[in-house]
Amino acid sequence: MSPTPSSCVLIGAPIDSGQKRPGCLMGPAAYRTAGIVQMLEDLGHRVVDRGDVALPVLEEVRCDNPAVHHLAETLGWTRVLAEAGQAACAEGMPVFMGGDHSLSLGSVAGVAAHAQEVGRPLFVLWLDAHSDFHTVMTTQSGSLHGTPVGYLAGREMAPLPPFPAPVPPQNICLFGIRSVDPAEHDALQAHEVAIHDMRVLDEQGVVAPLRAFLERVAAANGMLHVSLDVDFMDPSVAPAVGTTVPGGATFREAHLVMEMLHESELVTSVDLVELNPFLDERGKTAHLMVDLLASLMGRKVFDRPTRAYRGQS
Repeated sequence: MSPTPSSCVLIGAPIDSGQKRPGCLMGPAAYRTAGIVQMLEDLGHRVVDRGDVALPVLEEVRCDNPAVHHLAETLGWTRVLAEAGQAACAEGMPVFMGGDHSLSLGSVAGVAAHAQEVGRPLFVLWLDAHSDFHTVMTTQSGSLHGTPVGYLAGREMAPLPPFPAPVPPQNICLFGIRSVDPAEHDALQAHEVAIHDMRVLDEQGVVAPLRAFLERVAAANGMLHVSLDVDFMDPSVAPAVGTTVPGGATFREAHLVMEMLHESELVTSVDLVELNPFLDERGKTAHLMVDLLASLMGRKVFDRPTRAYRGQS
C-alpha cells in the first residue's frame, strides 16, 4: 500500500443549495484564510489549488417531491464536482472544501469513477451527526445535503444521473451519527451499512470500531474517501454549522480519528463540509477543521510506529 499522497489538490465548492441556511458558500475562502495551503506545505506536501468550481448553465429539471428546493443548482454542482474530482484523483489526493454536504453527491461520484477506472474498491467513512441516507423522494425538508450516502449507495435518485459506480453498502461506515429520520432508519435497516453511532462510540471509544473498518479497507486494497462534516464534532468545539446536534465527538476524539487515518495510509480523498463562517466565533471552527486535516496529513507531537493494517503490502 502506498503512503498518503504527497500531492494535495484543493477544490473549492462554494455550495449553499443543499440546505436552507445561507453561509456555507463562504467555506472555501474561510479554509484558505485559516491557512490550509501553508499547513499542507509545512507538512511537506505539494499543493495544487484549483480554485473554486463554477456553477454551469442550469438545466430545467422537475421533481415529484414538492419539498425539494434548488434541485437544478444541486444537479449542476454535482456534475462539475464529479468531473473535477475524477480529474484530480490522477494528480494526488483531492481535498474538497465546502460548501454544504450536497457537494458529496459530486465529489464521491468523481472519486468512484476513478476507483472503477483503476480497478480498486471504494470505501467511504462518513463522519457526521446525520446518516444522509434520504433520496430525493423521501426527504421531507427538501434539503439535498441529506441525500449523498443514499446516492453513493445506489438508491434511486432521479432526476440526478445514476451514480457511476455505486459503493456497496458494506463498504460505507457511518461514524458518530446521532440524528436519523424515520425514513432513513427504515432504509438503513435494509442495507448492510456499517453504523457506529455515538452510543457505540460512548461504549467502545473511537479506536476499536474505526480500526476494524480500516482493516477491512486494507484487506481489500481499497481506496478510502473520508467525508468530514463540521457537525461530527460537538457544537461546543465546532459552532460554525447550521445543523447543530449536541453530543458529538470531542476535540481529542476527532483528532484521534484523524491520527488513525493518517497512520493507516489508506485515505485517498477528503471532503470538508458544512462550515458556515457566518456562524463561527473568530474563525474557531475553520481553524479546527484545518487542524484536523493537518492530523490526517501527518502532523504529530511525537512520531510513533505506523500500525500495519492487514492486507497492506
